[in-house]
Amino acid sequence: MVPSPDPPAVAGPEAGELPAGVRRVAAIDIGTNSIHLLVAAIDPSLHSFSVLVAEKNTTRLGERDPETGDLSPEAIERAFRTLRHCRDLALSHGVEQIVTAATSAVREAPNGRTFLLALQEQLGLDVDLVSGPEEARLIYLGVLSGMAFGDQPHLILDIGGGSTELILADERDARALTSSRIGAVRLQREFCQQDPLPEGRRTFLSAYIQGALDPAVAQVRRALRPGEKPILVATSGTAMAIAALAAEEDSKPPMKLHGYRVSRARAAQILDRLVAMTPEQRRALAPINDRRAEIIVPGALILLTAMEMLQARGFVVCERALREGLIMDWMLRSGLLDDRFAFQSTIRERTVRHLARTYGVDSARAEQVAAHALSLYDQTRGLLHHDRGPGRLLLWAAAQLHACGKHVNVGAYHKHTWYLIRHGELLGYSQAEHLMVAAIARYHRRSLPKKRHESWHLIESRDDRRTVTSMALLLRLAAALDRRPEPMVAGLQVRAIPGPEGTPEGVILTLQPRPRRPDEPPVDLSLECWSLRSCAEVMLEATGLQLRVEGPEGVPVLQAGGSWVG
Repeated sequence: MVPSPDPPAVAGPEAGELPAGVRRVAAIDIGTNSIHLLVAAIDPSLHSFSVLVAEKNTTRLGERDPETGDLSPEAIERAFRTLRHCRDLALSHGVEQIVTAATSAVREAPNGRTFLLALQEQLGLDVDLVSGPEEARLIYLGVLSGMAFGDQPHLILDIGGGSTELILADERDARALTSSRIGAVRLQREFCQQDPLPEGRRTFLSAYIQGALDPAVAQVRRALRPGEKPILVATSGTAMAIAALAAEEDSKPPMKLHGYRVSRARAAQILDRLVAMTPEQRRALAPINDRRAEIIVPGALILLTAMEMLQARGFVVCERALREGLIMDWMLRSGLLDDRFAFQSTIRERTVRHLARTYGVDSARAEQVAAHALSLYDQTRGLLHHDRGPGRLLLWAAAQLHACGKHVNVGAYHKHTWYLIRHGELLGYSQAEHLMVAAIARYHRRSLPKKRHESWHLIESRDDRRTVTSMALLLRLAAALDRRPEPMVAGLQVRAIPGPEGTPEGVILTLQPRPRRPDEPPVDLSLECWSLRSCAEVMLEATGLQLRVEGPEGVPVLQAGGSWVG
C-alpha cells in the first residue's frame, strides 16, 4: 500500500543564483526512527562543503507489522509525506542531485524493495539500500568530514533505531566496519513494554546488548595495534540527547555539542535518572522530544554497555554522521576530494580487487577482460547500450570478478560467481549496485536472464534490468576473447552494419592481434573467433543485431548468421 502518485516538483525561484563554482547537493537518510535531510553547498576549489539546510523528521519506519515484519501502511504514509517535503525543499534550493540511502528498517522489511520502487516511480527518488558495513563506511566518512583524527585511531559508535554501527578508523581508512542488529527502536518495541523499566528487565537488557555487540567489539579489538588507545566518538540522537542533558548541568554550557566530552561516570548517572522517570517526566526535559522520550532508555543502555565493553572512559560527540557521509561519498565519486580522503576515493576499486584476490582470480587475465569490456562499452554507446555512465563502473567490477566462481567449481562457474559476489562484501556500492554487479557477471555466459532466476528476480528496477542486460552482453563478448593463458588479442574496433533504412542491423568486431615476436609465425586468432560464435545467437536475441567478426588477412571470420569464411 502506497500513496497516490505525485508529480515531480520543480525547483522554485527561491533557489537563487549560485556563487561561481559552488555546487549544491542534497542528502536524505531514511532511518528506522527518523528521516534526515541535508542540503550542502560544495566548494570544489576548497574540497569542502557547508550545510545550508538540516532537517530531521520522526517517521517511525521501525514500527513494522508484528506478524509479517512489513513496513506498515501508516509508516509508509508518514515516510511519503516527509520525503515529498524533503524533495521539494531540496529542489527549491537548486540542488543538482539528491542522494538518498535507506538503512536497517527498509533493509529488513519484506516489502522494503516495493517501498523503494514506489519512491522512485512516484517521487522520482532513487534510493540506495545500503548494507550494514556500507552504512558504517558512510558514517565514518561523515565523522571524518567534521573531525581531525590526526595519528590517533578513533572508535565511532552510531546508535540507530534498528542497528548500531561500531567502526575503528584512523584518518586514512576504516580498519573495522561493523553493524549489529540492535537499536533503540528495536529494543523499545521488543523489550520495553513496561516504563519505567523494572530493575530485572534492565539487567536482562544489558546482558542482551552485550551479547549482540560482542562480535563487533571482538572484531574491533583484533584490528587494534599494540599500545593503541582509541578515542570513542558517539553520533546519533541518543548520544546527542545524553550530551545535552550533561551540558545542562555545566556552569558554562557549550555553545554547541559537536566536540563536547561526556565521561562514562556522568553518562551512567544520567541513565540512572532516566530509567527511574516516567515517559511524561522524560518528555518534560528540554533536550528530549516526545519520540526520544520513548526510546532514550534503551538507546542509553546501548551506549553505556558499549562503553563498558570497550573500556572507554567517556565519549566525544560528533554532530556529523550518515547524511554528511552521503555528501562526502558524492564528492569522492565526483573527484572533488583529495588529501586525507584520497584513500577512500579508491574504495570501490580496492574492495573489488580484495574480493577477487580472496577467490584466487587471475588478475592479469581479469584486467585484460576488463580492458576489452570497457573498450566495447566506449565504442558501442547508442548501438549495444544506452547507458550514461553508471553502468561502466559496474561493468568493470563484474569483469574483474566474473571468473571468481571457478574457485568453487569450473562447471557452471558463472552461477557460483553470482553467489560469491552476492554474498561477498563490496564497500562503496549500494545494495542495488551490488546485485547488479553479481547479475552482470552471472549472465556473461550461457543463457539470457529468465524470470525464474533468483539473480534476475532480485533486480527489480526496469532501468537496472536494462543496464544488467546490456552490460552482461558486453562482458560476454570481452570474456569470449579470454581463451588462453596468454592474451592473443591486443584490442578491437567496433562499427555498425547499416540496414536498408539507415538503422543498424548488425555489428562488426575487428580483432587486433598482439604484436608478433621475432621469428614467430602470424598470430592465429581462430580460437577467439570461434569463441565469439557462441555470442552471435545471444546478441541477436537480446538486441536484434547480427554479429560479424573480422581479423587479419587469412584468419577465419564469423559472418552474420554464424557462417564462416576463410
